[in-house]
Amino acid sequence: MSTGPLTLLVDNGSLQPAATLALRELAARLGERLQQPVEPVSLLHSSGIDPPLLGGRPAEILFPALERRLAEGRNHFIVLPLFFGPSQALTVYLPDNLPRLRKKFPDLHVAVAPHLHASADDRLARILADQVRAEIDSSQAAPVRVALVDHGSPVAPVTKVRNQLARQLADQLGSIVTTVSACSMERRPDPTYDFCDPLLAKLLATPPWSESRVIVAMQFLLPGRHAGPAGDVAEICRAAEAAHPGLRTVMTKLVAEHPLLIDILADRWRAAAG
Repeated sequence: MSTGPLTLLVDNGSLQPAATLALRELAARLGERLQQPVEPVSLLHSSGIDPPLLGGRPAEILFPALERRLAEGRNHFIVLPLFFGPSQALTVYLPDNLPRLRKKFPDLHVAVAPHLHASADDRLARILADQVRAEIDSSQAAPVRVALVDHGSPVAPVTKVRNQLARQLADQLGSIVTTVSACSMERRPDPTYDFCDPLLAKLLATPPWSESRVIVAMQFLLPGRHAGPAGDVAEICRAAEAAHPGLRTVMTKLVAEHPLLIDILADRWRAAAG
């Protein structure tokens, strides 16, 4: 079997079938761009999805997926992370576990591509800006506020990515919105994690946000338990509207739905492929 690099597009993983199906679609689109196979796998969780909900094809988890392919004769891989910033999946989980696999398969070679965000690259902000503009109703004169929401991370550098994206998004949108604020869906309660604040729920409960039209810019890549029409972010928005009659919210599309993400992923792949 060829020992050329096999590309694995890796997300964090979810127990929601929609997440794995969207990951597969994204991998197929990227494979067409790169003109070579890109296989979708998850870091964790997704193997718990009942295969009939995935068209009969079970979801794969990264390290079992690597081991299976190594046993088949593959030994060279490019891991392409579907992560905005330097999460512990990339800084802890992969470095801790790859050496263990290499002990069993000494010829294993893995090149891990950079995460999606880069300070000198504003394309993620351009994606978010396009998604926001699509939700602006120019026929309504009321001011529009934008809440850029991510999941909320226990890792400060990941939250710094969110904050930089919020500044870039404000630059992209300019005067067509009143303000842009970064926020998190959730956070750990210890004061150590105050850097995640504000929470989306608290922001939407605070004047003048609670009396405004708010576009919730979704810094989420794929649908799942948190993102999507029935996700946690949508529930937070519905609860805030019920508590504040003057509040109107709308959620943007997810980042992976924008075609520019394929360009970013292709560039990250090239960085790893050398």
